[in-house]
This record gives sequence, structure tokens and C-alpha cells, in this order.
Amino acid sequence: MVRVHWSFWAISVFGLIWNGLASVNFFLQMNADMVASFPETHRAIIVGRPLWATAGFAIAVFGGALGCLLLLLRKSAAEYLLIASLLGVVLTMVHSIRIAGSTAGFSPFEVFMMIVLPLVVAVFLFWYAMRAGRKGWIG
Repeated sequence: MVRVHWSFWAISVFGLIWNGLASVNFFLQMNADMVASFPETHRAIIVGRPLWATAGFAIAVFGGALGCLLLLLRKSAAEYLLIASLLGVVLTMVHSIRIAGSTAGFSPFEVFMMIVLPLVVAVFLFWYAMRAGRKGWIG
């Protein structure tokens, strides 16, 4: 394998931290006592979330975390996990957009944080893994 640029390590670690924190968020949302302490707008997303959206959320965060770990280990399987993560994000976005479009009263910042930013990060991480594969950084 080819020697990698320092940014490869920085981006891989960022992705692992991002998805690691999202994984913690997933587990927090599975705790009814924790969810009860959330603002009403956030509870609306979690309590009314259908199984398919919860599955998408799980695939997004755990696939992303494992994909970024595999990036750090320079394994090409990272590409497959990061595309699965991206698809999980898209699935989760469908539900989030429905809720955000309702009368739940989300601020523009909340909409950005729950819809736009996760999608941008997932697309970037998948693109970066594909780029790393083409450059021979992972194999």
C-alpha cells in the first residue's frame, strides 16, 4: 500500500469520533427515561419513529463507526460500510423530513443539524473512502 497523506488519518479519526458520538446518541434514544428529559420537539422524532427509520439510524451510526475504524486500519471494506451508512442516513432523513415538515416547530438550526449535516458528513466519508481506494491508501 501507498503511504497516506496526514489528512487521511485526521479525516478517519474525525469520522470515527462523529459516528462514535452518534452511536452513543442512538443508545441514549433507546432509554425511555432519557427520552423523557428531551424537549418536546426531539421526543416527537424519537417516540413516533417507525421501525424502518430506527433501523436506518442504527445502520447509519454503527456502519459509519465501523467503516471509519476500517479506514483507520486501511481496509477496503470501509467503502461498503460507509455506503451502507449513507443509505441508513437517507432512510433516517425520510422520517426526519416528515417530522420537520410537520407542526413540531423546529428551528432552522435544528433542521440543519438533524437533516443536512449528517447527510453531508455521510456523503463526504463515503466519497473519501472511494478516493482512498483509488489512491491505494486502503486495500
